[in-house]
This record gives sequence, C-alpha cells and structure tokens, in this order.
Amino acid sequence: MTEKLHIIGGGLAGSEAAWQAAELGIQVILHEMRPVRGTDAHNTDGLAELVCSNSFRSDDAETNAVGLLHEEMRVAGSLIMQCGDRHKVPAGSALAVDRDRFSEDVTAHIENHPRIEIRREEVTGLPAAEWGQTIIATGPLTAPDLAHEIATATGEDELSFFDAIAPIVHFDSINLDKAWFQSRYDKVGPGGTGKDYINCPLDQDQYEAFIDALLAGEKTEFKEWENVPYFDGCLPIEVMAERGRETLRHGPMKPMGLTNEHNPDVKPYAVVQLRQDNALGTLYNIVGFQTKLKYGAQGEILRMIPGLEQAEFARLGGIHRNTYLNSPKVLDERLCLKNRADIRFAGQITGCEGYIESASIGILAARFAVAEILGQQLPLPPVTTAMGALLHHITTGHVSYDEEGNSNERSKRSFQPMNVNFGLFPPLAEGVLQKPEGVKRWRGKDKSIAKKKAMSARALAGFRDWLSGQSSLQAAE
Repeated sequence: MTEKLHIIGGGLAGSEAAWQAAELGIQVILHEMRPVRGTDAHNTDGLAELVCSNSFRSDDAETNAVGLLHEEMRVAGSLIMQCGDRHKVPAGSALAVDRDRFSEDVTAHIENHPRIEIRREEVTGLPAAEWGQTIIATGPLTAPDLAHEIATATGEDELSFFDAIAPIVHFDSINLDKAWFQSRYDKVGPGGTGKDYINCPLDQDQYEAFIDALLAGEKTEFKEWENVPYFDGCLPIEVMAERGRETLRHGPMKPMGLTNEHNPDVKPYAVVQLRQDNALGTLYNIVGFQTKLKYGAQGEILRMIPGLEQAEFARLGGIHRNTYLNSPKVLDERLCLKNRADIRFAGQITGCEGYIESASIGILAARFAVAEILGQQLPLPPVTTAMGALLHHITTGHVSYDEEGNSNERSKRSFQPMNVNFGLFPPLAEGVLQKPEGVKRWRGKDKSIAKKKAMSARALAGFRDWLSGQSSLQAAE
C-alpha cells in the first residue's frame, strides 16, 4: 500500500483520525501548525489539547446520548477514549480528565506509531490533488489563510460563532468554611464519590448583587464583522444574565440537588459549582462560567462569590472566534467536499459541537478515507447509532423527531452546531417500549428513562454490527 492519508490539524478529531487510519494499516501524514503558528486559545504544542472545559460530559451509556457516544467510540478502539479513561479525574457522573496528562498521552501515542509521520508546518491552502485522500480537521480555530481557501472553494461565506472559556481556580485559594463538596443529588460517577464538586452558595441578596455586577462589568468588544451568534450550549454568563435575571439561577447556578453542609436548614438561592481540573486536585474550573468579561472585571466579580473571595486564578476566562462549514450544503454524506471528493472534513469545523462529537467524526472520516484508499465503499453507520445520528445531522441539516416520529428538516441555511442528543435519533419501532408488568400508570420520567435505555441498546447493537461488517477494511502489510 503506497497511498498515504494526509490529515491537517492535530486536535481531537485529527489525532483520532490519524490513529484510526494507522491502526487500519494506512500510512498517515499528520500536519499540525503548532508551534510554527499558534492560536488565540492554545497554550502548548501538544496534540489534542483541551482549550475549554476538561470534561467529556456524561459517561452514562444507558440514558445519556453523550455517554452512549463514549461507548461507541470505545468499541471502535478510540485513542481519545483510551487516554481519557486513563487520565480521568472525579467529576460526578461525568468523565473529566487531567488535561495536561491527557494531551501528553495522545501526543506520545501518535508520535510513536510506526505508520504516522507528524509534520509541524502550517498548511495555508487546500491541498493539491496529488496529495490524494485528505482530511481537514483544523477545528474552530482554522488559520485565516486556510479558512479563506475553504470559503472560496465551497462558494459559501464563512459561518462562525463565539466560544467562551471558563476560569480555573487554585484549589488552596477556595474557602471551604463557606464552600462544600457534593455532587448534585449525591450522584456517584466514574472515579467519583458523590462529593466531586465544590459548591459555593449565594443567598438572594448576594445573587442579585452578582447579576448587577455581571451586567455592569466591562466586556470584550468585537468588530462589526465578528457580530455573529453564540452557540447556545456555551453562552457566556453575562449573556445569560442579559436574557433575564433568573436565567443563571436556572442554568449553571441552579441550587437543586444540593444541601449546604455548613447551614443545612437554609436552602441556597443559587450555587456556583467548581469541578476538578487536574489529577493532583490543585486546580478547579468554574462549571458553566464561560465569559467575555475583561480580565480586571472578572477578578473583581468572581471574587464576589462566597468561598472565592480570595480566589487565585490559574486562568481567567476568555473568548475566541470559531468557524464552521455550512456542511449540509457543501459536504456529501461521507464528509467529502461536493466539488473535491478527495477532501474530507472532520471535527468541529463540520458543525458538530463538543470534544467527543469532534473525535467521533474523526473516526468516521478516517474509516471513509481508508475505504476509499482500499477501493471499497464503506456503508454509512445506521442513523439509529450515536455516530450515525450525528453524521446525519451534519450532512443533511438539522433534523428532529416529534412524539409521533415525524421528521422535520429545517432550512439548510440555518444550520447550527449541535451536540449529540437523543433528539437526533429516529424513534423506536412501535411496540418496542412496553409498560412494565403490574404497572397501571407509567410515570413520564420512568417512561423517558426506559425509552433512552432502549434507544441506547439499539444503538450499541447497530454500531457493533456496522463495525463487524468491516473485516476487509485493513490494508495489507
């Protein structure tokens, strides 16, 4: 086998794609521009660096679509999941990782793979046809020259949104005489104890003062050409506050499921949670507190939170510009450019949102590319699987299903980034979901859980079948 697969971008999607292809016997050249050229959000030249949260979100493979996607990736031999599982830190029911050790582990595996060559260089334009099969996985921080080339090639104006980064606090600067350890509803997750978050309580007066400060705080201003919508799943806290004074209290500051051990008889009006950010437990990030506040204002306002009065920050919040394709219009069902079948895209630039979603699309792009190199036609993963549902969203537009199972395809021009969720899956077949014997009235919550479990079981079975049909997807040594 002489044809090589070129991959541009060494983030989670690019690293995963390189690993998948190399494990299938294909020679890979991975192009990564760092440290030749940095970005506004990266701090190192490590592969798969996590620039925002350190959480891969829920690891519940039975009732959560993200956890289901974790499990499909594990079944597919995902490098990202292998390294994530090795470097997990306590985070309730979520899978969170020590970001530095995780990136170092991914980098070492890629560097030491005999079929992967890493080239530290910036690729400033679309590759020539002589490169053969290529995957562009440059993520939401695609360098301007390459982004311009992509926009020109697709004939589409570049779409973009802003993504904000949450602050990280030194653990020993948190006042545990006011804060306490507890997971919401005492839920125990992978590597956790039920006391995996630090909780800072606010009474109503403190909450109202905090909201006033957020609204008045000095914020980063953007140029007119940067006036684009935020992704709703990652809104800055001050933008949420602008939408209504109670928005934060029903979002990242909700007090439900938490009891203040210092004052158990008084229910907090609002709670700020911090999650462990490294294996040593010396750093904690403020959950859901992405922000575009300027650094000076951030320090003052965040120290208004009880327990964080003397907080020392390892990193303050920030904001950067993300880019993504109008994928339903410019990509085919196997992630190829419709006018350049030799070029595929993977990761957040395709319009999926989230670390795990990005890496999973890297898996698919790599397997599609390997099949092309081997002269095969790999079938699409079933839309009943997490990967298949996410791919379907990316390549056909935003599709949702109502209670009767009717699909509703929205305008492709309104395509927006999306996390994996059960709303992207087709409904269960009639009769699959049966009310338990002896139960006269099936409560809505119980029915919802049963439905998710059934969809997850269907997905894993379908995904394993899809993989088992790929026995010939292996290059000869």
